[in-house]
Amino acid sequence: MTQSTDQGTIWLTQEAHDKLTAELEDLKGPRRQEIIERISAARDEGDLKENGGYHAAKDEQGKQEARIRQLEEMLRRAEVGETPPDDGVVEQGMKVTIRFVDFDDEETFLFGAREMEEEGLTVYSPQSALGSAINGKKRGETVSYTAPNGKDVKVEIVDAVPFTG
Repeated sequence: MTQSTDQGTIWLTQEAHDKLTAELEDLKGPRRQEIIERISAARDEGDLKENGGYHAAKDEQGKQEARIRQLEEMLRRAEVGETPPDDGVVEQGMKVTIRFVDFDDEETFLFGAREMEEEGLTVYSPQSALGSAINGKKRGETVSYTAPNGKDVKVEIVDAVPFTG
């Protein structure tokens, strides 16, 4: 799901939760130690101002620590959800099909956290422009929203079914 300023619950499948937890453990354990060792070895080479290996390792360490904080926050807010009810209402954990009314074009995607990403399916978060417009709406309803490019877009919810992986 997207990173957003909204600090609400992030719906994750058990599989996505397990994958993120494993990534966090790897980053905090073996990967963190590996970077510390690289920084130490580069530091031992002498002059740090012109030491590319040292600066690269420090940069990588910063990115890794940011990802650790991101994962910790995500997992803190995560709700490992049961499959939502098959009632045609758009909510996190659903596979949604919409039709762009003006273009008569359909798109199917997962509605929830980006970490749910499934091969071949885009993920839209509830915080996205489209996501906030369709969240809680029912199959058959038509809604409008303003796209990031400033254009008004009208979509019809063709289907909303629980995503089962």
